[in-house]
Amino acid sequence: MSPDCLGSPSPLDYICCSRVPLVSQRPCETRRVRKGLTPDDLGDLLELPLLAVLATYRRDGTVLLSPVWHEWRDNGFSVVTGTRDVKAGHLRRDPRASIVVCEDGPPNRGLELRARARLSMPEDRSIVRRIATRYLGREAGERYAETSGDDLLIRLEPGELRAWDFADFFA
Repeated sequence: MSPDCLGSPSPLDYICCSRVPLVSQRPCETRRVRKGLTPDDLGDLLELPLLAVLATYRRDGTVLLSPVWHEWRDNGFSVVTGTRDVKAGHLRRDPRASIVVCEDGPPNRGLELRARARLSMPEDRSIVRRIATRYLGREAGERYAETSGDDLLIRLEPGELRAWDFADFFA
């Protein structure tokens, strides 16, 4: 892209440099990602039925990334899975985990939480029902909750929280 912003920006200008051409012919204004946000600053992001990505550690130290359904409640994430799931085995051996939720369109809000996972058996199926209903709708969510093998609650509470968006970029 030319320094005077007369040309069209390339995709790399958006990805690497966060440079946005202005309407006038003034030099480009650099807009950056907003960092240091709180979950409340992200609006409804954590209420949307977006997949999260949960990172756990294999025995050899490499990371397994797993797409998961989640619920944000009481300043932490709840994820349900089966007791025999590979994620559960990893977390029993090494409770360190990270989870990321982000949207794929403007303003590209996101949140990452790094924490030590707590594993427990839910007292009832209500957590499974709430999460499944959020992603599948009432009827299919109820059916999933009654028939799935999800019997283990993974709870991630802060640790280290990182939240961001590109709201200024798209303003």
